[in-house]
Amino acid sequence: MKYRIAMWASAGFLVAAGWNLYVLAVAPVQIPAAEPIVWALVRLTCPVVLASFYFHLGLYFYWVLLANAATYAFVGVIVEGLRRRFGSARFRLTDFHSAR
Repeated sequence: MKYRIAMWASAGFLVAAGWNLYVLAVAPVQIPAAEPIVWALVRLTCPVVLASFYFHLGLYFYWVLLANAATYAFVGVIVEGLRRRFGSARFRLTDFHSAR
């Protein structure tokens, strides 16, 4: 389970790093004003960005990386816990036929 949570945290880190590279590539353009679809994707995949804009906080890039990795790790703990709890409840095709 630790390996899977580390994968979730790594995914969060890579998502934030990818958005940073995107922002550096389109540096003179402000994302919220120019591209609303991209801005919506940023808010969905980087919740720390949404929180920083809501509370008017300026965050350095490395804090965004760490906070996004921690957020994804927290989501990973929840998802993997649910997967572990309900993962054994697999249905076979014969289960449905025997109910008739």
